[in-house]
Amino acid sequence: MEEILASIRRIISEDETPAGDGAAAVAEAAPALPEPEPEPEPAAAAPAAAPAPEPEPEPAPVIARAPEPVLVAVPEEDDDDDDLELTQKVETHGDLDVLAPPEPEPPPPPQALESLVSERVAVAAAASFGQLTANILMPRSDRTLEDVVRELLKPLLQQWLDENLGAIVQDAVQTEVERIARGRIR
Repeated sequence: MEEILASIRRIISEDETPAGDGAAAVAEAAPALPEPEPEPEPAAAAPAAAPAPEPEPEPAPVIARAPEPVLVAVPEEDDDDDDLELTQKVETHGDLDVLAPPEPEPPPPPQALESLVSERVAVAAAASFGQLTANILMPRSDRTLEDVVRELLKPLLQQWLDENLGAIVQDAVQTEVERIARGRIR
């Protein structure tokens, strides 16, 4: 393992050094590798009755590694939207072939619902709503929303003016008379 690291360091330092003195720079840049410790020699005077147990091998140095990338499954987008199906129609317009719009599917038949009101009451309510919408609708094409609002507010404004205009005019006249009277006294 150390030999591999040393060769990697040597290659990196060769890339970083100028072309002229590569060997000298490699020797300077590469750190000296520690020499392995000599194994202890067995004692010569020991009896040879039992062989000495072999020393346990030293554990390999632990090298920190980056965590393995986690692969996450990403759903693929459906690219079939642009593909022509065999059931789709193609129209030809001059030199162009154009995909015809799909025909709408017929709506499902409505389910019969039980009515909460009798037929007579339902017809009367529908007639009332029809009359209301006829009063609010703008029958002419030149009629604007402002015209509709003006027509709806006119009776309300008329009622308010009938109730309050007399008092407003009387207060305004009295204020003006008092102003003129104070001007002559000075």
